[in-house]
Amino acid sequence: MKRADSLFALFFLTAAALPAQYKMPNPQVAKIVSEVSDEKITEILKKLESFGTRNILSVQDNPTRGVGAARKWIYEQFRGYSPKLEVSFDQYKLKKIEGRASRVPRDVDLYNVVAVLPGTTNKEQRIIISGHYDSIVMGRPTGGAPPAPGDPPPPMRDPDLDAPGVTDDGSGTACVMELARVLSHYEFEKTLVFIAFAGEEEGLLGSALYAEKARAASQKIEAVLNNDIIGSDVSGSGRRENRRVSVFSDDPDDSPSRELARYVKDIGERYLPAMHVDTIFRADRFGRGGDHTPFNQEGFAAVRLSSPQENFANQHSVTDTFANTSVPYITLVTKVNGAAAASLAWAPKAPITSEIGERNGQKVTTLLLTRGKTRYDAALKWKRENPEADLAGYAVVSRSTTAPYWEREIFVGNVTEYTLPDVSIDELVFGVKAIDKEGNESLVTPYGQAPRAKRKIEVY
Repeated sequence: MKRADSLFALFFLTAAALPAQYKMPNPQVAKIVSEVSDEKITEILKKLESFGTRNILSVQDNPTRGVGAARKWIYEQFRGYSPKLEVSFDQYKLKKIEGRASRVPRDVDLYNVVAVLPGTTNKEQRIIISGHYDSIVMGRPTGGAPPAPGDPPPPMRDPDLDAPGVTDDGSGTACVMELARVLSHYEFEKTLVFIAFAGEEEGLLGSALYAEKARAASQKIEAVLNNDIIGSDVSGSGRRENRRVSVFSDDPDDSPSRELARYVKDIGERYLPAMHVDTIFRADRFGRGGDHTPFNQEGFAAVRLSSPQENFANQHSVTDTFANTSVPYITLVTKVNGAAAASLAWAPKAPITSEIGERNGQKVTTLLLTRGKTRYDAALKWKRENPEADLAGYAVVSRSTTAPYWEREIFVGNVTEYTLPDVSIDELVFGVKAIDKEGNESLVTPYGQAPRAKRKIEVY
């Protein structure tokens, strides 16, 4: 055994006592997972399909058909789930987008449907669960794949013609609505936000406008779990798989989104051991995007959950129907979302592993990680803002620089510093997370080193 491994094993055995339920499933989270219903998801999918089309340019004032009827129904469903949900339309007047391939050839009203479940002690911290309710059918040959990167998109059909969009993305909308129903009957420390976005098919419009507004308002969005195409368990090539879900997360390796992806994998597989949560270390499918993307661009932690078995023949097609969608698979992915969102909403705030100071009149960020007094140790410090009453303490995690997941973990107690003697900070990546007395874990805050600034050298 390597010396570093021996040291970590020793520290693990001698570290402060672990919380009683640390790493064990929280019964309340397990109960939430069990309450996700196949039947309710089926009802939502069939109702969304019944509107015929949910294209943002479709009819707005028909009571049973088109995007107007769909958004009103989603709004009323949110309102009916619980009086604790604060339901609203997030509305925008969208201007015509010029261009031959534009999917917004005229001015149109855009409505995101939002339901907020306010938190208690940490209500400023927000966790978003999202999908998009709009649909579209493109004029491409039947069975044709989406355009390659750089290719012009195929023309859009008449927006009032059928565009059922059950898998893309009625499946994600069903996940959001079902979790709003289940989670709204619980009380969480952090605020949960359930959003059915519009305008995704026209260029991530609704999510981009919402994320931009959230950044301008200095909202503390801790996590975005975006669900898009989680209804397909058979690919166009015939490959079948209903026990895996892909979680896409943006670079770099220890970005907030990457840490969120690791969290979804850890928690999702803890509560659904038969489900494999596959972290895909890429912003999205190659050359494509989703409603998590604008949140990444605004600096928030956001990931996309999606089926690894896409059927291109059905996407953006009249064959994207309930008959070609797997309810059991949507239910499993919804349970993964529910476990991760509930765990995080009950967890303490993540610790802070850096501080901002000034040097030569410039703001400088300094990591709270040093070589210690001996110059040969790993000395970690962290900060905490208004620690929770039920905080049990912190865990230090580490991994090799080439490992995708945290390899070692030490619960160090309710302290704000910890030293690993004779452990090199050059060879490992470190992080720290907070844990409450029920075993709920925060996201890991890594000690991520910023790139060295380029220096201008004067010569003569």
